[in-house]
Amino acid sequence: MNYEFILVTPEAKKHIALIQLNRPKELNALNLQLMLELKDALQNLDKNDEVRCIIITGNQQAFAAGADIKQMESRTPVDLIKIDQFETWDQIRKTSKPIIAAVCGFALGGGCELAMTCDMIVAGESAKFGQPEIKIGIMPGAGGTQRLTRAVGKALAMEMVLTGKFISAEEAQKAGLINRVVPDEVYLDEALKLASEVATMSPIALRLAKESVLKSFETGLQEGLYFERKNFYLTFSSEDQKEGMNAFVEKRRANFSGK
Repeated sequence: MNYEFILVTPEAKKHIALIQLNRPKELNALNLQLMLELKDALQNLDKNDEVRCIIITGNQQAFAAGADIKQMESRTPVDLIKIDQFETWDQIRKTSKPIIAAVCGFALGGGCELAMTCDMIVAGESAKFGQPEIKIGIMPGAGGTQRLTRAVGKALAMEMVLTGKFISAEEAQKAGLINRVVPDEVYLDEALKLASEVATMSPIALRLAKESVLKSFETGLQEGLYFERKNFYLTFSSEDQKEGMNAFVEKRRANFSGK
């Protein structure tokens, strides 16, 4: 998989794929081509049975400092509709395998939204999260008003969206936006460690469990419980369920095959 604006390592570690945003001079600003490449990479990795977890990262200076404003400033609403501006974001959400964002430096605007679209976030101490679109006369459009509010609550989300305020990695963790904060020099190692834990689990159970957690943001409790129960029943049709329970009874480590 050769791309211009992202680097893809399908086997960064056993069963773990790594996608690195690669526009360092632009602080990994998210232009249309980068997002199309990201969509293509995720589709390919989602079909790869050897991959059980995906990491998206940038570099120590920036995860992604926002959208490419130079590319967007002259566009009209019709332009945005024609290019389907948010199609890639829908693909990220639809990816069945767990995705971890490894964030260092700036995660602003679209960069913050990209991190939030992932399932978990590991951040270096220097990470800064924010939705500063209001400062250039627009507002978040890729989930910033929705996912941020669900993660940190109305009060902080309102402050960040209406003033463009940044929050630190420590503040983000306290607010419930991210999983953990580690020194910058080990932020990617920590993400790989978390991904390794995930990748030892049954791929089928991972997919169904992720789907069920995400469903909780879209339904009421009773409908969510029904959906969870259906997915729970489905796990009992897999060889992995038999292997996992046999391994537990036999007091050994399970070896999941994804079947």
